[in-house]
Amino acid sequence: MSQQGRITGKVCFRAGDGVLMPIPVGPLEIDIATDSATLGWTASDGSAGSAAIPRDEYDRHVRAGNIQPGKP
Repeated sequence: MSQQGRITGKVCFRAGDGVLMPIPVGPLEIDIATDSATLGWTASDGSAGSAAIPRDEYDRHVRAGNIQPGKP
């Protein structure tokens, strides 16, 4: 089940074997699984973005305040 959230700090993801890409500050849709979190957002140009990150990395970003679940 998805929940709303917000990116408020520096959160990056790696697309394949490429470079780290930042997720823009703003609203976020979050899907939590046992081992990962899938984050979905809309970029400033209106394009949709999504990334799956390891669950421990997601939890670290929440503790640091970079991701705020429940904050639309």
